[in-house]
Amino acid sequence: MKKDIEIPKVEGVYVVAVKQWNKFFNMHDWNVFLVNKNNFPITDAIIVSKGYKGSTLTSTMRHKLAVLPVKSYAKIELLQPELLSLTNEFSVSYFIENKMFHKNFKFLPNSIKETNLGEIPIMTEQGIEAT
Repeated sequence: MKKDIEIPKVEGVYVVAVKQWNKFFNMHDWNVFLVNKNNFPITDAIIVSKGYKGSTLTSTMRHKLAVLPVKSYAKIELLQPELLSLTNEFSVSYFIENKMFHKNFKFLPNSIKETNLGEIPIMTEQGIEAT
């Protein structure tokens, strides 16, 4: 039964948006990263992302990371400027020592902007943490 399924609390794993210089296009981009602040790797991470606001819905994107090492991060995707006015949701599932963890992370509409930049665990760049 559903009540018998235990999904442990996610700790030390974050989804963040970081504004980075794109030298190819000579402009800044907002990139989304998965961050592992823990002292153990996470494996077989599946990230499903989508954006929505009212009847507007983006395509669903799926990403896989075989291993995210101890105290590291990996780029998930680029957020195009027209998506910043939507709720951007990242559904993250992964394993630690054969135990599954899951959490939905959200960036609320218009929350990804320079005035909300702050310190991000592990990364040297400033960014915005999803809730």
